[in-house]
Amino acid sequence: MNNAYFDFAEPKNEPVLNYGPGSHERKELQKAVAELKAQVRDIPMYIDGEEVRNGEKKDIHPPHEKAHLLGHYYQSNEEHVHQAIDSALAARESWASTSWEHRANIFLKAADLLATKYRFRMNAATMLGQSKNAYQAEIDSACELIDFLRFNVHFVSQIYKGQPLSSPGINNRMEYRPLEGFILAVTPFNFTAIGGNLPTAPAMCGNVVVWKPANTQIYSASVFMEILIEAGLPAGVINLIYPPGAMVGEVCYAHPDFAGIHFTGSTGVFQSMWKSIGMNIARYKSYPRIVGETGGKDFVFAHPSAHAAAVATGLARGAFEYQGQKCSAASRAYIPSNLADEIKEKLIAQVKTMKMGPVDDFTNFINAVIDEKAFNSITKYIDAVKSSNGAAKIICGGNYDSSKGYFIEPTIIETTDASYSSMCEEIFGPVLTIYTYEADNWVEMLDVVDTTSPYALTGSIFSQDRYAIEFMAKKLVNSAGNFYINDKPTGAVVGQQPFGGARASGTNDKAGSILNLYRWLSPRTIKETYVPPTDYKYPFHQE
Repeated sequence: MNNAYFDFAEPKNEPVLNYGPGSHERKELQKAVAELKAQVRDIPMYIDGEEVRNGEKKDIHPPHEKAHLLGHYYQSNEEHVHQAIDSALAARESWASTSWEHRANIFLKAADLLATKYRFRMNAATMLGQSKNAYQAEIDSACELIDFLRFNVHFVSQIYKGQPLSSPGINNRMEYRPLEGFILAVTPFNFTAIGGNLPTAPAMCGNVVVWKPANTQIYSASVFMEILIEAGLPAGVINLIYPPGAMVGEVCYAHPDFAGIHFTGSTGVFQSMWKSIGMNIARYKSYPRIVGETGGKDFVFAHPSAHAAAVATGLARGAFEYQGQKCSAASRAYIPSNLADEIKEKLIAQVKTMKMGPVDDFTNFINAVIDEKAFNSITKYIDAVKSSNGAAKIICGGNYDSSKGYFIEPTIIETTDASYSSMCEEIFGPVLTIYTYEADNWVEMLDVVDTTSPYALTGSIFSQDRYAIEFMAKKLVNSAGNFYINDKPTGAVVGQQPFGGARASGTNDKAGSILNLYRWLSPRTIKETYVPPTDYKYPFHQE
């Protein structure tokens, strides 16, 4: 019986634990890291609520400690993809008809399990599998994922309350149906929270999901799946599989019940997905929802009135936290000639104190990049500078070593060419390029900032001149979906800074806001007339 209106109030952001020396959370996290390292985890697929272990075994090694075996997973084949789709579609009717308060409480329970019982295990899994330090894991795999679950429940509750007007003798109402079919969630390595949000946001709305995480995030993704199952998620609602990307796309995009994709990854892959979906558009029962957050070439622009120390710290954190492997990371910086020497001096001094090494040592600020492919891609930019003809030079860092783990020093490139390759191309690693402009030409430089990159994800400006701040904000209105004033361009918080960009950076559907949840619902308007007319004539017909 459902005879009440259920409300889920706006939550508070999950408090961030600091893991300081001697703290309880530090001891518990160190214990969890040691326990996971002592195991060789056998990670299954999850199809129709069952653990599936019949694919080819693939080993998982920490990026910072290649010789250590964390566990292995079972690579999915084409048959597994079909099974996941069939399982999702079989669960669809029951899940869609489940009352909202019961769907919601599954995810709220998952949030509480993550905040308590699983917090340190999830953080440890993220640290080991994705080479994040304790703080970066805490703000990601604990706090942000908890916030996604709790805030999304609140947002869906708000959507359901939205109802149309009714005139006398008529009742108008709106139903918010799940999409007709299944959702494919394709998630990245760099944020465990994104890995959890992309399948659960559509599922909250009553949809069923096939979830394919990046291979380099399977270790922590499997822990989150355990949490969802313990929270009571019914079999088949979310199916976790590990196929090659091309394979999952080939099967899913050809299926008539494909209803949408929730994606975070590279721009090239997303554009290829869009093309494949377009080529199959006549197959589908409904037009699929295409939601994606992709690349970035994120800028920091310092006005001549900026505080040099604030700019330096914004760059140090914005460029090098989590080895620059954030789509929001500061990658290109424009600094004025009147402050250039001071900013560079302060920035280099900070970067030189950054310790680099494995995640077990909590004093390390820099850990490893995710894998060999990323290592080779990033270091080619460093090597290009070393062999350049003088257009660019390395002023800090520049060393790297992959003998034990994929370690790259935080590297600062200085260029005299605002169109130099590392100012324009996404690198996705601990490499920052700085360009010094003439302070008097700051207005003209804004056009360079706006047109240098095809992306428009994040950007920040530093200034103490309020007129200049307003001018820059207007001039750069289309340059970033998340725009920061006197702060680094990273660190968006659910419920506070809804995240997403436009241009080549994605569809800007703002994860962490009510806007994203609308994408996974299909409204139905219902009009009920209490006393219907019995004659076709209107009053104006009368003589």
